[in-house]
Amino acid sequence: MRTEGLVKRYGRREVVRGVDLQARGGEVVGLLGPNGAGKTTAFCMVAGLVKPTGGSIRLNDHDLPRLPAYKRARLGVGYLPQEASTFRKLTVEQNVRAIAETLPLGRKERDVLVEERLRELKLEKLSGQKAYTLSGGERRRLEITRALVLSPKFLLLDEPFSGVDPISVSEVRKIIRSLRDRGIGIFLTDHNVRETL
Repeated sequence: MRTEGLVKRYGRREVVRGVDLQARGGEVVGLLGPNGAGKTTAFCMVAGLVKPTGGSIRLNDHDLPRLPAYKRARLGVGYLPQEASTFRKLTVEQNVRAIAETLPLGRKERDVLVEERLRELKLEKLSGQKAYTLSGGERRRLEITRALVLSPKFLLLDEPFSGVDPISVSEVRKIIRSLRDRGIGIFLTDHNVRETL
């Protein structure tokens, strides 16, 4: 995946200027900078949530700015926002199943997929728990699990360590390394260089 000269303006205010990013499968690339530097806006443009003013976004042979967010997701672009993105009143399993329901699978295939994904990030013991009761680290694991249901080729993780306790930061780092080792390309943002590195 590659961006070149990514620009976003709101009226006369330029919030992103000339961002170039590139990652291959199995690479982790960090976009570091202080709050308000445009990191989240850049990610939202790549994910299809914000239309760029200029520049290009490519995934293999696909020109992404022309595609809506759901088509980008089908091509393998996953996005985890900094803010909580779970369905708070659903259980952990229901959260994962809600994403699996978007796939053209039969019931048995869907059940197997949900079980596999819950097991993958050790969420099976929490499967009946409501999402709003999860710790920051458990919530982040659930969000990553939901993204993995769609078999992404690239994941955009916006401040993945935000709102996560120090022990869970270590867990999230391990998860990121395991995703990288599986060949998933990862872009992540953060304002804390030390924590990220």
